[in-house]
Amino acid sequence: MRGTLPPAVAVMAKVPGLETVKSRLHGAISPARAALLSRCFLLDGLDALATVAGIAPLVAYSPAWGHARMRALVPEGCRLVPQATGDLGERMRALLDALLAEGHRGAIAIGTDSPTLPMAHVQEAADVLRAGAAEVVLGPAEDGGYYLIGIPAPEPALFADIAWSTERVLDQTRERAAAHGLRTHLLRPWYDVDTADDLRRLRAELASRADGPRRTRRCLQAFFGED
Repeated sequence: MRGTLPPAVAVMAKVPGLETVKSRLHGAISPARAALLSRCFLLDGLDALATVAGIAPLVAYSPAWGHARMRALVPEGCRLVPQATGDLGERMRALLDALLAEGHRGAIAIGTDSPTLPMAHVQEAADVLRAGAAEVVLGPAEDGGYYLIGIPAPEPALFADIAWSTERVLDQTRERAAAHGLRTHLLRPWYDVDTADDLRRLRAELASRADGPRRTRRCLQAFFGED
């Protein structure tokens, strides 16, 4: 039976200050600045997600004992759920399965690594799941992973034995979906900000537009000066 609640969109995030974040940026901007930038990514992402219609947004945080710190950071009323233990696949599977069990018409997981991700992509994913038009929705990341995954029913095979944090993640997930006869809907690609080159790309993008993630913009201006 299909759920009756709107599609859930879970932002998977580490609690700032409790776990190492953005380690590949430490050489470019220092661990402390990487942690501050990660915090800006999260809060800007929640602002953007609030513009998406017909979804139930939440933050899935890690570690589980960091609830109080995350509660003090995110907007009042933002739902918080702790991530399970295990590798990324195990944590995503447990999260999405739990949201589906609550009765949502689809469950979506996104990260905080794409601060300029157009919310039209998230809206499209939610609409596809709501309509029952696919069994898997994937947002391809340019590094070979994905920035979004959404499912309307539990699909444990999509999260087991995947080479996480490699350029094979998207291909392996698509292969797994095809092997299980699952209809897959691909969103438009976008980029993650993980490396110094990605950071330069983000700065160039923000310099070319007047809108965008305001905290992230201010953070980068404080680090590097006005562009």
